[in-house]
Amino acid sequence: MRTNVVLDETLVERAKSLTGIETTRGVIDEALRMLIRLREQGQVAELRGRLHWEGDLATLREGRPDAYNVAPEGPADHAAG
Repeated sequence: MRTNVVLDETLVERAKSLTGIETTRGVIDEALRMLIRLREQGQVAELRGRLHWEGDLATLREGRPDAYNVAPEGPADHAAG
């Protein structure tokens, strides 16, 4: 889509500097993606307390004890086979 808009040059330059995005179009595209993502997350947050889940976290955790390794060397590596 092609359009002409007047942008706050200071905001655009600051966004470029902070993100490393070199073009104004890139900054605008990223800003739109972020706006959509934030709004979608807000919609998901509105569901908090409205969904019913049945399960037992303790039982689920018992099935994967190595997933909760808090040893000094860090969590278990599940990618290793």
